[in-house]
Amino acid sequence: MARSPGLKWASAIARKGTARAAVEEAAREIHTQLGELRADLVVLFASAEVAADEDGLPALVQAHFPGALVVGTSGLGVIGASHEEEDLPAIALSAASLPGVQLASFQVDTAQFPSPNAPIERWHTTLGVPPDGDPNFLLFTDPYTCDTRSLIAGLDRAYPRSVKTGGLASGGRGPGRTRLYLHGITWRSGAVGVALKGRVRMDTIVAQGCRPIGTPMLVTRCDGQVLLELNQRRPIEVLREVHEALPDEDKELFRQALFLGVEMKSDQVEYGHGDFLVRNIVGVDARTGALAIGAELRPFQVVQFMLRDAATAAEDLNRTLARYREQHPGVVPSGALLFSCTGRGRRLFGHENHDTGLFEQVFGPVPLAGFFCNGEIGPVGGTTFQHGYTSAFALFRPK
Repeated sequence: MARSPGLKWASAIARKGTARAAVEEAAREIHTQLGELRADLVVLFASAEVAADEDGLPALVQAHFPGALVVGTSGLGVIGASHEEEDLPAIALSAASLPGVQLASFQVDTAQFPSPNAPIERWHTTLGVPPDGDPNFLLFTDPYTCDTRSLIAGLDRAYPRSVKTGGLASGGRGPGRTRLYLHGITWRSGAVGVALKGRVRMDTIVAQGCRPIGTPMLVTRCDGQVLLELNQRRPIEVLREVHEALPDEDKELFRQALFLGVEMKSDQVEYGHGDFLVRNIVGVDARTGALAIGAELRPFQVVQFMLRDAATAAEDLNRTLARYREQHPGVVPSGALLFSCTGRGRRLFGHENHDTGLFEQVFGPVPLAGFFCNGEIGPVGGTTFQHGYTSAFALFRPK
């Protein structure tokens, strides 16, 4: 496969003892990879320890890349140069030379958001991003002060043909404990982001890490997020039958990692891998047999129960990456970002560099950076969602 021309990306990670030393090391490596090219965009990821010690971190990065748009966040762990650093203090940088690409940045707090159903012009004005050219969005939000779901719902209405991806900051417990970065400034609330338009395409891969059990079924009665009937039966009865048909190892998993997949395209006849949005089962009413689901339901929607474990998550990511390659033959991204759940990595797979390793097996040495999130942002079935336990990739190539 030939690498796409036109865009130039670089990625670096540094674990020096001080923030200044780490920035200098990572910036030096970025400049080496870019050569004579100037960075137009720099994405900064800082581990929680580094972020807490140095609020001036984005200003340090900005000084090494004058004229670049610097954006980013803190995380429980960071990813750079295709390496996942989950324990040691570290920073990761992803930088790009983007000829023919226009960048627009924004910082907003939840109080500034229009309602998701407000006139779309209010969203354009609030963000300062006109809709022409279908800009694509990188988003970083604070999990304690930002209503991320309302933000992405509003963006989907205001920019329906745009791709949105990113992640929720992690590594801090409570408001004010995480960091967001934009230009040379550190923010402790709200959301920051950048819109890209022009000669760049941003593809997304969202690996939800689940496999189906049982068969697809119809929602025959529901009330908001409460599932009242499946195939005209009480959901708890259907669930017991699904459980009884499972092998013993899956019965154990059933008690620990059971989810519901909700179809996103009502015109489908057959359903396969990646066609369902995976949501939590948040409650069971033993009296009525109803299930509470972490998603709005509608009558005659197709759903299917799902299980998640390390082996399933690995198979799902393999399959999802391979499907992208089949759909885009001959294309290798110029660069990529990875937004991975804090529940993945070594905690799930038992060893480091799992997701980055699979990515490199499929695409080769593409510059890759990212962080471990409190929630991942990415589309399923054409609609943007906040996910959990997923790995969401943003892949950049010339338009």
